[in-house]
Amino acid sequence: MLPINDVSFDMIRNGVSSGDVGDKLLQSGMDVGALRPFIGESGKSYITINGKPIPTQNAATLRKDDWIQLDEAIIRVAKPRLKAVGDLRARGLTFTIANGMGTTVLQTENISDIDPASVSMDGLREGKPDRPEFDITNLPLPIIHKDFHFSLRQLQASRNGGSPLDTSTAELAARRVAEEAEKMLLGVSTVADTFNYAGSASTIYGYTDFPSRLTVTLTTPTGTIATDGAAFLNDVMEMMQASRDAYHYGPWVLYVASAWDQYLDNDFKATSDKTIRNRVKELEGLEDIRTLDYLSDYDAILVQMESSIVREVIGMDMVTLQWDSKGGLQKNFKIMTIMVPQLRADQNGNTGIVHGTV
Repeated sequence: MLPINDVSFDMIRNGVSSGDVGDKLLQSGMDVGALRPFIGESGKSYITINGKPIPTQNAATLRKDDWIQLDEAIIRVAKPRLKAVGDLRARGLTFTIANGMGTTVLQTENISDIDPASVSMDGLREGKPDRPEFDITNLPLPIIHKDFHFSLRQLQASRNGGSPLDTSTAELAARRVAEEAEKMLLGVSTVADTFNYAGSASTIYGYTDFPSRLTVTLTTPTGTIATDGAAFLNDVMEMMQASRDAYHYGPWVLYVASAWDQYLDNDFKATSDKTIRNRVKELEGLEDIRTLDYLSDYDAILVQMESSIVREVIGMDMVTLQWDSKGGLQKNFKIMTIMVPQLRADQNGNTGIVHGTV
């Protein structure tokens, strides 16, 4: 099996690419189908441009069924690693960019609130004129990608033996890409950093490092049924109240680090038929409690599930690209996606994200 190294980030700025893949994409008008050549039923090579198969002079190595097998493999392993991202997508909390490869930054506006309405008996009192203020923010859109390769001999041996293509390496690469997208949303990525665009620096923030997030101190669990249940219930209610105090009223999802599981699945009380997890889920406005692998220690995050708070910007779903090198003896593959979290607060810094730590 080939080694899997660190996940990388790339940007294509102002029509200038970085790397061989970027050059090929620019030549095809940023259509990733140009880097997915396949052998058609006629035995000829094709690429897909704007959804239509186009004959190409470049020899293809993979058949259409091989591409389907690769795509199914990467989707199968990526979904379990995208829990928090998957929650946003399942609720429609996404913003899709049609030409994500040709867009390096998303510009949005946040808006201030206005004063309360006037109240009078006859409506003759002159109200205070008001209007909201807008502020432009920039969100960089980097590409998350992972490379791997097969030799031509490996592919031919698989085909001659009648066995399916070994997708183990592709699955590992897809898992790394999915993990990075998940970590980016949580704010625990060690790869994502500040990106410079048009001379100004912009940072991609996640749940645990968003400057406007609210914070609450949690009670350290002790493993004692008599205290853990009530303490955690009170902590979650405090997190919900912190969100309400910032004018965000749910519905929420509570994300917890895996270290909490051993306590949340204990009985809420010594004579209770409910676990701590079940009792907390009964709180009004709390939709679910989800365990995330990449939260550390006893971190917990309460998130109001609305697009005004968080959404996943999708410039390109996960896709596999292929190109040749070393005279065609090496078949290079790149799994890539453009998925970036956009966390939002108003101009007063109010948001519905609450970060709890012990």
